[in-house]
Order: sequence, then C-alpha cells, then structure tokens
Amino acid sequence: MKVSGGVRSFFCLVLGLALLGGVWASTTAGASAREQSTPGTLKIAAEQEPSCMDWIGSCAGASWGIWAAGIETLPQALTVTPAGDYTPSSVLAGEPILEIGPPQKITYNINAAAVWSDNTPITSTDFEYTWKQIATGKDIYDKTGYEDIASIDTTDPKVAVVTFSEPFSGWRDLFGGFSFILPSHLLEGKNRAKIMKDGYSFSGGPWKLEGGKSGWKKTKSITLVPNQNYWGDKPLIGTVIFQFITESASEIQAVKSGQVSSAYPQPQIGALDQLSENPELKYEVSFGSVFEAFWLNAKAFPMDSLAVRKSLIYATDRQAIVDEIVKPSVNEGRVLQSFIVPTFPQYYEPAFSIYGTSANLSKVNELMTADGWKKGSDGIWAKGGRKAEFDVQTTAGNEARELTEQLWQSQLTQAGFKVTIKNPSADVLFGINGPKGRFAAALYAQVGTPDPSLCGIFCSANIPTKKNGFVGNNWTRLTSAAIDTPWTAVDSELDATARTISVKEGQNALAAEAVSIPLYQKPNIFVWNTAQIGGPLQDNPTLGPFFNLNLWYLK
Repeated sequence: MKVSGGVRSFFCLVLGLALLGGVWASTTAGASAREQSTPGTLKIAAEQEPSCMDWIGSCAGASWGIWAAGIETLPQALTVTPAGDYTPSSVLAGEPILEIGPPQKITYNINAAAVWSDNTPITSTDFEYTWKQIATGKDIYDKTGYEDIASIDTTDPKVAVVTFSEPFSGWRDLFGGFSFILPSHLLEGKNRAKIMKDGYSFSGGPWKLEGGKSGWKKTKSITLVPNQNYWGDKPLIGTVIFQFITESASEIQAVKSGQVSSAYPQPQIGALDQLSENPELKYEVSFGSVFEAFWLNAKAFPMDSLAVRKSLIYATDRQAIVDEIVKPSVNEGRVLQSFIVPTFPQYYEPAFSIYGTSANLSKVNELMTADGWKKGSDGIWAKGGRKAEFDVQTTAGNEARELTEQLWQSQLTQAGFKVTIKNPSADVLFGINGPKGRFAAALYAQVGTPDPSLCGIFCSANIPTKKNGFVGNNWTRLTSAAIDTPWTAVDSELDATARTISVKEGQNALAAEAVSIPLYQKPNIFVWNTAQIGGPLQDNPTLGPFFNLNLWYLK
C-alpha cells in the first residue's frame, strides 16, 4: 500500500504520563535531550530476526529487519510520519515536484549536505543505481512502480528527475516505503546481494552497523553505533543493541525485568496486565497499518478450488478469534472485513462482510457438496480420492498466533477439514516458504504504507515463480483477471476520485475470489522503561517505533 495524499490516523491507549514530546522529528527535543543524555548502551527486544539485509532482495520480507536496521542506516526520499503523512526525509532539500504529464515526472532536489558515511555525497546517480537494481535485478522483493520508470536524469548530481513510461500513482513509496537509496559508488559493478546480505559497513542514516557485517550476530543481535558523518540530528546514545527474543513470554519478561529497556511485542493474552506490574514501564497501544490474516496458497491443494476457499472463510469464526485473542490482549478489537484497514474511510470497503463474522456450516456444506466433495466416515471432506487436508504455518514462538492456529484448527475440524500445524522460524517462513510457495495456509501480518494499492500482494504479475527467480509478493499465487483489472488501475490512475472507485472495486473482487481470510486490524504495543530512556517516544504504525531512535536518550 502506498499514498494518495491522504492522512492516516490511529487510535491510542496510553498508560502513565503523556508521551514525551510526541512529535515526528524535533531538533528542539534533540537539543534539550543532548544536554541530559549520558553515554552508554541501550538494549531493545526484537521478536524477529531478518533473513537478510539486502533490503531489495526477496529474502527481506520480515518487517523487523526494516525497523531495526534498514531505516536506521539507509536514506529514503520520502518517509512516513506516525499520523500517516508522507514528508521529505533529511536527504531531500524539499518536497518532490510532480508533473502529471504525460509523461509523468518527479523531480527530487537532494540536500547539499547529504553524504554517505565515507563522506561521499548522496547524488542522483544513487537514485538511478537503485532504480536499475530493482527494475532489472534478479531475486527482487518488489518491483512495483520501478518497472514503470523510463529514465532518471542525473545531469545535476543533486537533482534526480524521474520520468515514467506509464503513470504510477503510488510514486511516493518509490525510494522509500520499505526500500532505500543505495550507494552507487560502492556497489556499481559489484554483487550487491552478496555485499549486503549479511550486513554492510556503509550508511546514509544516523546509525551504522558496528563493525559492518560483524554488527549482525546471527541468532543473537543487531548492534548499531552512530554514523559520525550523518548531516542531521546525530544519535544521543553510544550503542544500541537489538536483542533477538523470539518467544512472546520471554520478551515480556525481558522488558519487565529490565533486561531490555524497550520492546514492540505482538499482543498476547494478559500482556498489558503484566506490563502494568512494573510502575516504571509505559506503553502505547495503537491500531494502524498492520493487519492479520490467514493467507491461502491457491496453487496448493485444496486451496486451488474457489468453493474450498469460500468454505474456509464461512467455516472460520473470525469473531471468536477476535474475542479470544485480541480483546484479552488489549481490551478491544473487531473483525476486519477487507485488506485495507478502516482507518482509511475514503478507501475502506467492508467487502468480506458477505461472509459474516461467525461460522456458517450450512454454507460450507452447500458449497462443498456442489463442488463434488463428500464427507468420509472420519468426517473429513474428500474428492477424487483426496481429502481436504492441509497445513498451516506461522512464526514459531508467537503465543497469540499459535493459539489462533489452534482455534482455527478446531473450527475447521467441525466443518470437515483436517488441518496440521507446522510452524517454522520467522526467517524460514518469510525468506523461504512464503516466496517459494511451500505452504498451504499461513498466518501472519502485512504492514502497509498509507497508499491503498494492493497490486503488489494480489496481482497476477507479482506471483513469485521459479522462472522469475521467485520475485514478487503475491504469495496467494491466485491468477485472476477480476482482481488484476481494478488493482492495476489503482496503480496507474492519477485522478483521486477514479482511483478510489477502483480501490473499492478491487476489494469486492478480492472477496468474490475468496483470496485469503482477513482477521483483524492488528494492535501494536510499544513499551519502554521511563527510568532508563527518554525522548520523543511514540509508535509509527508504518516504520515502527524506532523511526526516530537518533532522538532518544539514556537517563
């Protein structure tokens, strides 16, 4: 999802005093903090380890890698505020200039002070290099929009003029969103993926990996130190360690005991009660751009049948999942009826309301019988000698997701489906099984930007295959002209009204094709120890709560 000029708001529950500063970026806050900051080391819990640090590669599917290292060490043209606004980052000298055309053009004026960590200026050639790597490279995570660029004028080193071959309405996410500008002077003519995969020594952000590759100790931690050549607000803390704690209970205990000073845990039953036991802890609960779903692989049996996919939605008591998983975690929650969150009322279409929110076994029986399925003596549907059985995967160690799987398994058993739970580690799920289609159903969250485009995860052109090197984010692997037509229009339509119409048509198409099962808008919990750290601390539903880590300070 990308932007079309809208503002994303989110709802918060804050315990304790008001947020410190509560601003997007504040040099004033940084100045006062600099006076009271003490040097030292900050430890933060990270519940997932990235599969790689080649952020444009297909292995870079885990959001935690972006939050803990990507946005800390590499520049973006536009960045997203906690409220959902796109704003120029420190690498730009002002707002990009849009020319509708045709052809569509975007002019980026680069900050004269912007340099890489080796003091080499950040230039238009870096934009050009990044574009070509994504548009023409192999094993790329997402090429959306970059393939629509015809050229980048680099005549002026500090002005990048991007010309499109086709209109692209989501242009604000290019060279930003979940990708970054890369240093052409260090990577041109070399194997970018090999150089970056396990960490890198360069930086264009406020932080850099300590010792380059050695800053990422696999299975243990990511360590950041200040980039002394950063031209913006330099970090106030000497060392930041993101410590991998992948089990939910251990993560909560780590922040309660003071082993770490901050965490961003996924909601777990009773988590808020546990955090409230320590009076030094403050937490914020927000509902933003993250949504949880059961993702169905349409190339896997029996998900290759539309009747089966619809039956699975009817068999899923989504209200029970919200009532038993979400509400006990954060005291509120509701069933999500689309793959766009209702925080965007201008785009949100509750298309999946046609399936209701509770289980409807009579509809399951009707659909399955009409599709030629019959129940055996074991109560499981069968057709052509094959049973309606499949596996479901999620990130191992996530208690709430594991409980959700167990609920779903029980619900589907009653409906005549046999489900086996097989949970890999996050790096295997997002780095291997997802891209290569080695799953039938998977439970995980998508993190969107403020733009409503969903073509990247649902259009046929973005299905990863062996032929294309497993490039693309449509892990549902469903080929559907009914889905492709409105969502490709969303990406190319520059008129806001016409685009909104296509967005709503696209959501209805996703529901009609029963592409996957949206569950709920996922609440985020951001917690920190007020006795140990201060600064303008707040969640950013798109970029995570560490987006302004350079303004934090130790007490």
